[in-house]
Amino acid sequence: MTKKSTIEKWLSRPIYSYLLAAGSVLLCVILSFHLAYSQSYHLVAFILLLLVSFLSTFLSTGPILLASTLSAITWNFFFIPPNKTFHIERTDDLLIFVLFFAIAVINGIFTSRVRMQKDLVRQRENRTNALLELTKALSGAGTIEDILKVATFQIASQFRTSPLFLLMDLDGNLNLPELPHHNGETALLSWVLKHNTRAGRHTPHFPESAYTYLPLYGNKIKPGILRLEQPQAFDADQAQLWEAFLVQIGNALERESLNLLARKAKFLDESDRLYKTLFNSISHEFRIPVATIMGASDTLLNGQYSPPMQSELFHEILTASVRLNRLIENLLNMSRLESGQLALRPDWHDINDLFNKVTSELKTELENNRVNTLIAESMPLVRMDFGLMEQVIYNLLLNATQYTPKGTTINLEATHANNQMILRVHDYGPGFASKDLLNAFNKFFRIKNSQTGGLGLGLSIVKGFVEAHGGTITLENHKQGGACFTISIPSENPNMENMPVNDDEIQRDNTSKI
Repeated sequence: MTKKSTIEKWLSRPIYSYLLAAGSVLLCVILSFHLAYSQSYHLVAFILLLLVSFLSTFLSTGPILLASTLSAITWNFFFIPPNKTFHIERTDDLLIFVLFFAIAVINGIFTSRVRMQKDLVRQRENRTNALLELTKALSGAGTIEDILKVATFQIASQFRTSPLFLLMDLDGNLNLPELPHHNGETALLSWVLKHNTRAGRHTPHFPESAYTYLPLYGNKIKPGILRLEQPQAFDADQAQLWEAFLVQIGNALERESLNLLARKAKFLDESDRLYKTLFNSISHEFRIPVATIMGASDTLLNGQYSPPMQSELFHEILTASVRLNRLIENLLNMSRLESGQLALRPDWHDINDLFNKVTSELKTELENNRVNTLIAESMPLVRMDFGLMEQVIYNLLLNATQYTPKGTTINLEATHANNQMILRVHDYGPGFASKDLLNAFNKFFRIKNSQTGGLGLGLSIVKGFVEAHGGTITLENHKQGGACFTISIPSENPNMENMPVNDDEIQRDNTSKI
């Protein structure tokens, strides 16, 4: 505590103010006593007037009246002839005495009033600045957590107390922190919420409580309750500032709570819309292969057909089953990506094996296209999860067959540079519209008026699997026409000395580890 604050605290006690006023006058009289029997005794009146004016700059009205009265009495008794009596012989001395007393009282009171007005203006300015600072800080707070930090700091700075905010959640329930609660505190909180009235210490309601509970005000919703540890009740000025603080904090919390409610409502609306879209899309996509399988199976069961006809019906069942399986795989893969349950199993593989396996699986779909495989001669073994990368290339190739005209070429390229495996899938189809390039990897995105089936999950799964490898995938329209997908995945050059070279060595290596 500073020296100034100590003096102000000392002077705030009335007895000390009166003692200071009386002691100052008596000290001044003692120091001026050598003028008592001289012709300069009028000078003492001016000295005492100056003392009263000085005391009025920091003392209240009561001590100033005491100093003025005591100054007039002592000046009359010790300095006005005849000395040491209260009798005044000369008329001019009597007039000067009356004027001295009047001037001392008026000057002291008016000076004290000016000081009080100055203090009041300063207090109002401080309150205005505090509210302005609080308003600016709250306006810059973007979340409820930021609002609570600002409010806690400002309350601690202005009122020297630490508040505890008990806020309502989006469902209208009061969130209670994991703190030990006092007897009956839960019931008291319920009472405050029900009556929207402050309760607890320094209030008419439940004054025996250790804390003061104040409802936070809002125009549309109740943001919550403020629990305050308040040893002493606020004075009038503090109470006025406190009410303004509560309004500002309550409005800020209400604003952010309403924003959260709006975002929640928007999210629920979008979720409901997405659910309906997804449900309709899945229903449509599943209905086609299921209907094909049921129709072909029913035909086979209820008639005798030639081997070529049976073979064609079996082929339709197989094609529909593959399509149905692809839809289910895409849904399962997206579920694994979103749940974070995708486990990467990287190992060293030959990129030729990857391309050959995918093109073999898509042999039927690629009948109307020519696949041109371009693999760099210096292409080393690459470290990747073979199953996931197989799904990546599979989806990209399948996507190319669905959107490119018959007879066009699809390029599969693989290079390795700077510890990066670069894979490209380039077709010579119509490519993507500029607005679609940014959305191609979004879930359930499909090109407008697309005639192909599917749920719009293929490219989003590709992106998820590539990013699971720590890589990136980009899409651009090639200058020569068509779309070009570029995949970049970190893959350092293998250390051939420590790598198994055949299946027997792999088996021996695994056996030695066991």
